[in-house]
Amino acid sequence: MPHEGPQDQSRDAGTDVRAGIDLDLTRDALASSTLNHGLLVLSDRWTVAVLLGAFLGVRRFDVWHERLGIPRPTLADRLKKLVELDLLRQRQYQDRPPRHAYHLTSKGLKLYDHVLMIWSWERRFGTRADSLPTQLRHAKCGHVFTPHLACSACGEDVGINDLHFSLKVNETLLARATAAGRTPRIAAVDGTRSGIGMGLGLRVDRWSLMIITAVLLGCRYFDQLAHVLGIASSVLARRLAGMVETGLLTTAADRNDARRVIYRLTPASRELFGYIVCFSSWASRFLLHQPSSIAPTHQGCGKPFVGQVVCDQCREPLMPWDVRMEELPQEAAGTEPVAA
Repeated sequence: MPHEGPQDQSRDAGTDVRAGIDLDLTRDALASSTLNHGLLVLSDRWTVAVLLGAFLGVRRFDVWHERLGIPRPTLADRLKKLVELDLLRQRQYQDRPPRHAYHLTSKGLKLYDHVLMIWSWERRFGTRADSLPTQLRHAKCGHVFTPHLACSACGEDVGINDLHFSLKVNETLLARATAAGRTPRIAAVDGTRSGIGMGLGLRVDRWSLMIITAVLLGCRYFDQLAHVLGIASSVLARRLAGMVETGLLTTAADRNDARRVIYRLTPASRELFGYIVCFSSWASRFLLHQPSSIAPTHQGCGKPFVGQVVCDQCREPLMPWDVRMEELPQEAAGTEPVAA
């Protein structure tokens, strides 16, 4: 589904005439997207795993260390980072010896929509479903529910085909990306294979999400993906092969040129759409305070799309304190309700 946004005519040299895609515009829009900049801050596996643990009720250093197997210095660093980002706050209890507990802040709690999208995707496609709650119950209506992504303007459920994307480069975020270097090193170990990835059972990492977004915007050929992502050909080839192997992409020969391969999204990668849009929206509003360069519009109501995750039974937006994650130990050591 190529984007249909306005094309910058000053960038004709970067237009792929075969597909009608302005590759330079798409490249700069991806680099200046809130998805890209948010993932640069929060996509490493330990940071994401610590955050999910917080939503599951983990509060204490030793419990994270035991459950995640994370080295103690690494855990201390990630907790410090999350406190500095105002996603967690630290409390000290006057026990002997004194102990510390970490609680989600209001800013951290606003990540709940994308946590629910992680749960929903992982239950269907992930590799660690057994380590997550098997069902969710909405306290407001009393029903076991499945989280659905809906348009906050009209309330309708929204899927990947219900949106129109326009691109407008955010020059502030583009300058940040340029200053930081356009192609951060990609780990030699493929996170889609070893469980390293983003943790939480997700078989993906930052670059997998960026590739999925590029394909969503219409870049379906190797040379297009290399251009818009700025990844070295050899590294991109390995990454694409890994995503095909794990079911995040599929390939087909181009009918017009059998030497060329077309990359397409699979049901698994299409369902990551909910995670991508929720995280992008959160990063735009609460982390970066910048508009994203990739702007979706809901075709059903014609309004700019702002997603919200709702209960499929009562259609109410979901709040962490209104959801009970069932089939978890009720009194596990070191855990407390999210709203405590």
